[in-house]
Amino acid sequence: MTNFLPIVEKFHSLQGEGFHTGKSAFFIRLAGCEVGCSWCDTKHSWNSKNYPLFSIDSLLREIIKARLNGAAFIVLTGGEPLHHNLDAFCKIVKNKTNNAKHKSIKIHIETSGVSEFSGVYDWITLSPKRHKPPKEYFLNKCDELKIIINDKKDVIFAEEISEYLSKIKDNRYFNANKKFFVQPAWDSHEGYKLAIEFAKRNPDWTLSLQIHKYLSIQ
Repeated sequence: MTNFLPIVEKFHSLQGEGFHTGKSAFFIRLAGCEVGCSWCDTKHSWNSKNYPLFSIDSLLREIIKARLNGAAFIVLTGGEPLHHNLDAFCKIVKNKTNNAKHKSIKIHIETSGVSEFSGVYDWITLSPKRHKPPKEYFLNKCDELKIIINDKKDVIFAEEISEYLSKIKDNRYFNANKKFFVQPAWDSHEGYKLAIEFAKRNPDWTLSLQIHKYLSIQ
């Protein structure tokens, strides 16, 4: 288990994407990513050696402070957060935030689904990439599926994922309540057009936008 994690940034803001858009959250961006999307808007997070290690205890203190200031949940993002073993982090945070006044704070994670699973989560956002497909576990268990649309190949990928999910939905491990989103890559005019058209043609899917960027907040 990992007791220290490389952290790019930590901040209290509003969730700007997907199902929980607009809700108060404490974000922890972990460093390190081997997925390497060409359109990624956080390429600075890819090399974990460029960032300091923080102990879980120090992160816990900031989580507790953010909760007192209104954060409804934690969001673990990256980079690719599951490049790190998060068992210890989740266990400590769940145990230490559970008391007479509050239940354990909820932990959300956004992952591409390429790494081994670790940790315990209240919400899993799977953002799969066509050049490095996710493990089936994540396709089954995720609460939210969010596909970034940059060009026509991403639309084809979304259609393939949709078709595949229809075939495995009777699997007893399948989360039948999952939400489906397409989100245009930031500042991609083609991505915006394609994502809008895809959502219009597919009523089970919803358009997600990076609202925090339009609002000029973190």
